[in-house]
Amino acid sequence: MAIGLHSARPDPAQEDGAQVTMPSPLEASAQRDRRPGLKLGFSLFWRTFFLLALLLIGCTVAWLQTFRSLEYEPRAIQTGHQIASLVNLTRAALVYSDAITRVSLIKTLADQEGVRILPREPNDRFQPYTSGALDERVTEELIAQLGEGTTVASRVNDEPGLWIGFTIESDTYWLLLDPTRFSRVGGRTWLVWLSTAMALSLAGAALITRLINLPLKQLSRATLQVREGEYEAHRLDERARTNEIRAVNIGFNRMADQLAKIEQDRAIMLAGISHDLRTPLARLRLETEMSVADEDARDHMAADIAQLDAIIDKFLDYARPDHVDQRPVLLRDVIDACTYAVQDYEEMNIHVDVPADLKVMGDEVELTRVISNLVENARRYGKTPSTGVADVTIQAQANNDAVLIKVRDHGAGVEPALLVQLTKPFFRGDAARTSAAGAGLGLSIVAKNIERMGGTFALTSTPGRGLAAHIRMPRAMPAGSSKPGEVPGKKQVA
Repeated sequence: MAIGLHSARPDPAQEDGAQVTMPSPLEASAQRDRRPGLKLGFSLFWRTFFLLALLLIGCTVAWLQTFRSLEYEPRAIQTGHQIASLVNLTRAALVYSDAITRVSLIKTLADQEGVRILPREPNDRFQPYTSGALDERVTEELIAQLGEGTTVASRVNDEPGLWIGFTIESDTYWLLLDPTRFSRVGGRTWLVWLSTAMALSLAGAALITRLINLPLKQLSRATLQVREGEYEAHRLDERARTNEIRAVNIGFNRMADQLAKIEQDRAIMLAGISHDLRTPLARLRLETEMSVADEDARDHMAADIAQLDAIIDKFLDYARPDHVDQRPVLLRDVIDACTYAVQDYEEMNIHVDVPADLKVMGDEVELTRVISNLVENARRYGKTPSTGVADVTIQAQANNDAVLIKVRDHGAGVEPALLVQLTKPFFRGDAARTSAAGAGLGLSIVAKNIERMGGTFALTSTPGRGLAAHIRMPRAMPAGSSKPGEVPGKKQVA
């Protein structure tokens, strides 16, 4: 078997041009994750909030328009009556007063009430009081109250104000009022009212939405933790006031408890079965060595016992607890240890292309188990049909804050539709990959261990050209490194 950075004979990967350039799906996904652009998320909270806000804003605007419509006519009539009453009182006071009292009355009205009485000249220039619909309605009401011949103006001889022209015994006068005393509510006031109503409505919508979505958010978080195997990490409130939410929380907690018990029982069962089988297997091995005279039969029996022992190891690995100790691991040392264990196999050629200083964050024992399983899987099922030898390539490279590892054989491969099934426990591939005995746990253990260490695992295959296992692990940054992914002399994984 040849092991090293460069094989003594041509690398089958170089002979297979179509497979050399096969991209890593994990590297492609990492590039998509780094692609600039805004990622929009539309949660249930914001959807509910926007719907409630739209409803409340529409109701507020409709209420405002309705109020303005209902308020418009009464305000115009009230303003017209007030002005007409003031004009009639002023006219009556002037009619029934003598000349000296009239002068004093006019001066008192001007000083104390802000009402000026001016004689109306034939050449006076005036502008009608018709700047808006409400002004026109007030003018109509004044004419109806004071009679024909009444003039309402907003400006006389370029002096602004509310001017009302009336007559006293064939004499014409102007009564000048401050228009702000009878002005309608301005647009700024309406804007303040509308802004206040909308702000209060949006605050209420946010509060209501939060109260409605909080139990669902808690359920979503708890579901995610249960999916990750953290059954006791998040318990839902079983004393919620809402009956439906309380029932859901109680049911979820009971389900999580049941799943935790099933998981614990499964692990105990697998470990117990594996442990109990070790003793009779040891006795069988000893009796085989001592009692079987035929050397060929003895070798076959010993091989079967060794295979059973290996299957038991798989069960123990699969039932192993999920806790791992994450620390920087020198990847090349792990791979060298794994390949050293199979260096005497004549049915394998391993080509290693891994930088000597490349480190990953993980558990060294678990990572060794991962590489060993992949190498053993390639030895069993990845033999090149033409040579009967398993040509295995192990490559790795740094990619920003991650390390991409690739273990590839050049065997028969599998159909792409079966790739998803290969990492399921006890699943066996097609006949081309099931010629050797096994428990169907190798790739399941690999996927499980990589996930526990915070990595990602994927398989790619081209029928007739081999199977490739891709691993993406967190990178342990070298001391003093400022930019992830910049490792001198790194090699591109084929």
